[in-house]
Amino acid sequence: MAVKIITDSLSDITGDLVGELGINVVPLYVRFGEEVYRDRIEMTTDEFYRRLVQDAALPSTTQPTPHDFLEIYQKLAKETDEILVITLSSKLSGTYQSALQAKNLLEGKCRVEIVDSQTVAMGLGLIVVSTVKAARAGAGLDKLVDFVQRAMARSHLICYFDTLKYLAKGGRIGKAQGFVGSVLSFKPILTIKDGVMSPITRVRSKAAGIDYLSNSAANFPNVEALAVEHCTTPDDAEALVERFSSFFPRERIYRSTISPVVGTYAGPGALAVSVLEAEKA
Repeated sequence: MAVKIITDSLSDITGDLVGELGINVVPLYVRFGEEVYRDRIEMTTDEFYRRLVQDAALPSTTQPTPHDFLEIYQKLAKETDEILVITLSSKLSGTYQSALQAKNLLEGKCRVEIVDSQTVAMGLGLIVVSTVKAARAGAGLDKLVDFVQRAMARSHLICYFDTLKYLAKGGRIGKAQGFVGSVLSFKPILTIKDGVMSPITRVRSKAAGIDYLSNSAANFPNVEALAVEHCTTPDDAEALVERFSSFFPRERIYRSTISPVVGTYAGPGALAVSVLEAEKA
């Protein structure tokens, strides 16, 4: 009986891929005033980004409740006796804690292991997809936990921000605080380091940002998986895919839209590239 894999909606895994691989996704929540929506379920990404730009007030976000996780644990416990949960960084959200609390509420013999990925977006998504494939190949729960922990060191998320306004307002600025004063003249490039947003460099234009993302991905010698995401600029994402196709099979490049919850802090115009390095023999 294969291990069942759960992640959260900030993994940015597309609906098609979720269905194809049988991944279970627990959504976070985004709130506009008194209106609360489950990430990607009750509000489309297009509608979210339209409101993000037009509404005067910044939306807020909320982690899943322990009950949200418990419901899925109980459902999957009827199908398997081993569940692996891989969440976004616990330093960006309380989602990991909700998953842990739900584990303590689960009755029965189903074993649940929870791993804090220390990353987000397709940096997390590529880890999850790779882990699901390992589970399908027959790996048991202990081996999969070890697999995820090794994969975390191989996963790299590089993000271009058109503005840091949303990240700063939302309190997720992390170690990029020093960039805030220069947001008008520069475009920041950030990554995830030790579970929080961390600065890499600054560029003067979107074109320079796209060059940086492209060159960064091309510099990895052995790429197992590659993903490109955008908030509001699909043409820019497609331009990156075109560049990457010179060194990586185009049909294997994952494309996604940055989730509303992440988009609350990334803001319009953001682009992200995630690279999963191949594991050394």
